[in-house]
Amino acid sequence: MKLNKRTKSLIGIAILLLVGGILTVLVCFKVVEYNANDKLYSNTDGIPHNKVGLLLGTAPITPWGTHNNYFDYRINAAVELFKANKVDYILVSGDNHSTDYDEPSCMRDSLMVRGIPEDKIILDYAGFRTLDSVVRAKEIFGQNSITIISQPFHNERAIYLANNYGIEAIGYNAQDVEYWKKKLKIHGREYLARVKMFIDLCTGKQPKFLGEKIVID
Repeated sequence: MKLNKRTKSLIGIAILLLVGGILTVLVCFKVVEYNANDKLYSNTDGIPHNKVGLLLGTAPITPWGTHNNYFDYRINAAVELFKANKVDYILVSGDNHSTDYDEPSCMRDSLMVRGIPEDKIILDYAGFRTLDSVVRAKEIFGQNSITIISQPFHNERAIYLANNYGIEAIGYNAQDVEYWKKKLKIHGREYLARVKMFIDLCTGKQPKFLGEKIVID
């Protein structure tokens, strides 16, 4: 079947848009990755001390009713960091959009079971997105230097956000999941999350809620 000139032009434009979109996604991903090259740590030996470790929230149970290993691994990492005296407080920032969904409280309870004193755990119930958690660490909790605790891919994006909002940040890497299907889904979604992050930065996106400052002694 012979294509007319207009159809050929439309196909050409579609191909250019597709290639441009793919390149944009890849560039966004690599820029964030490169920025975090010297800011990520996987053991406590050489990591600098910060007053506050920002533990990024997730739920112990997935939306599909299965156990969330990301939750366990982040708790493990936070406990390691605190017990190695590399942070003095753990700021748990997560989503608490309803009475039935409360990431910060679940994480606090798990930290306490592992021996972290309750008075060393600060809860941020308005960490609806990574951007909210990072910006609120500075604007609400007064921290200009933090250690972010999550999986490596998440730490990379959070560090980039922190740097762009005037926060010195390093990341302590929690173990990543080993189940390849879940890992593929989460890591695939990260490509789009980084593009969205750049859009947020370009538009000056702010947290959903700010509020009164909370002093961390």
